[in-house]
Amino acid sequence: MALPLFSDNMDYHEHSFAPPRMKRIAMACRPAFRLLPILLLAAPGPDGLATAAHAGETAPAPAISPNSSLFAPPVPPVVSTGPLTFAPLVRQVGPAVVNIAVAQDSHAATGGRQPLPPSVKGTPFEHKFRERMRAHGEEMLGAGSGFLIDPSGVIVTNAHVVGGADLITVSLADGTEFPAHLVGSDDLTDIAVIQIHAPHPMPFVPWGDSRLVNIGDWIMAAGNPFGLGSSVTAGIVSARGRDIGTSPFDDFFQIDAPINPGNSGGPSFNLGGQVVAVNTAIVSPTGGSVGIGFGLPSEIVAPIVEELRHNGHIDRGWLGVTLTDGTGHDGVQIVGIDRNGPAMKAHLHIGDVITAVNDEPIDTSRMLIRSIAAKRPQSTVVLHIRRRHEALSLPACVGHRPDEDVDD
Repeated sequence: MALPLFSDNMDYHEHSFAPPRMKRIAMACRPAFRLLPILLLAAPGPDGLATAAHAGETAPAPAISPNSSLFAPPVPPVVSTGPLTFAPLVRQVGPAVVNIAVAQDSHAATGGRQPLPPSVKGTPFEHKFRERMRAHGEEMLGAGSGFLIDPSGVIVTNAHVVGGADLITVSLADGTEFPAHLVGSDDLTDIAVIQIHAPHPMPFVPWGDSRLVNIGDWIMAAGNPFGLGSSVTAGIVSARGRDIGTSPFDDFFQIDAPINPGNSGGPSFNLGGQVVAVNTAIVSPTGGSVGIGFGLPSEIVAPIVEELRHNGHIDRGWLGVTLTDGTGHDGVQIVGIDRNGPAMKAHLHIGDVITAVNDEPIDTSRMLIRSIAAKRPQSTVVLHIRRRHEALSLPACVGHRPDEDVDD
């Protein structure tokens, strides 16, 4: 059946950093392919309802550098013979994968009017949704996925799964339900941390180091597709480092394990039962899975989660410049400078070519944006630049990245 698309999803990409190629993909409703944040497609809940969650605007650079201590040591695969079956792996990790239901005040969201979401229209869920609207017009429900990373009940999911929710309910694999509260979220990475309080320690899964994942490796995705309940699918890692046009920080795994609306925020596991990616988006001509999905690697997600757990938000660095890439690997050129921004205060000029930040060589504008974003606001960096034929080193005090989209 055709999987629907929320208008919110189009806004999400329309205001992103999408290059022309990916912007056309995101905006062509028919018949071209669509790049879809998974829950933004509004997976119907278990009772057939759906909601348009408010997506973050981009996806991210970690605010802190990946720390190897965040990752569990590599372990022998749970499945090592083909595999003939994923059952041992499912038994090991399944209890830590959760379903997430969200509720919104539909009158607050729509001014008292609750239209039929495009994700439901024309599907078998439409009748159930209309019935639910008549009976419970005050709420609009949706579903997503997540996973426990700590026995105290800390859960990782996508920010667009829980964004704007008035009520978050977490269901475990055994059907037990708990209310959850938001610990922190980061729209640029589309990562959120929520917490439940249970009377006993929770099952949990460790982070695996996504830097050890190779193209062609087996991967197993788990989650709550279409709000149907816990499901698993398997496939391989098709590509690494995918730029899907959602932000200058894109660095996704492409996986062919089927993922669908409702899988948002769910984990992808290596064969050792470690989380190496968080399922985030799909490309599809119909809205359903065609074997092209994207997961944000753990090397990006794990540091973000740690900072959200401790601070509830992410602070990123900002330089206040507009950049263009050169024709070779010889730095990036400044084509615009924000008035009274960090770059202007550091006496950078339009036309300067930045070749390195501290001792880190810079080849592309994406590299520079990531490097500066990873720095703490108010910290000082040394920018190595080329001005005409002169090499200079200028200290710059990193600013605080504004909430709105900026080049750097």
